[in-house]
Amino acid sequence: MSAYAKGTHAFGICDRSGFRYKLSDLVWEYQNGTKTGLRVGRDIVDPDQPQNFLGRVKINDPQALRDPRPDYAPGNGLFGWQPVWNPIQYMVGSVGTVTVTTT
Repeated sequence: MSAYAKGTHAFGICDRSGFRYKLSDLVWEYQNGTKTGLRVGRDIVDPDQPQNFLGRVKINDPQALRDPRPDYAPGNGLFGWQPVWNPIQYMVGSVGTVTVTTT
């Protein structure tokens, strides 16, 4: 025989909000993976965030190459500056004639 009552009709007070809940609807609150000792209602409990556990789990993310670089296709870029410039960057275009007058 159990030493405790069933508690099917028992009520409990939420430690966070102070509202009355059925005792079966109160759950333990966890913070950073450990119990805080507070019992809170199921509708206001904050789940323990996965960000709190960063660094606890070893993650292996291998790559095929160490410090890989993107493919380079010479002649596809238009980048340069003075006095060193890219010869492809020197482009001249005209559509018509423009007359500028100042007074």
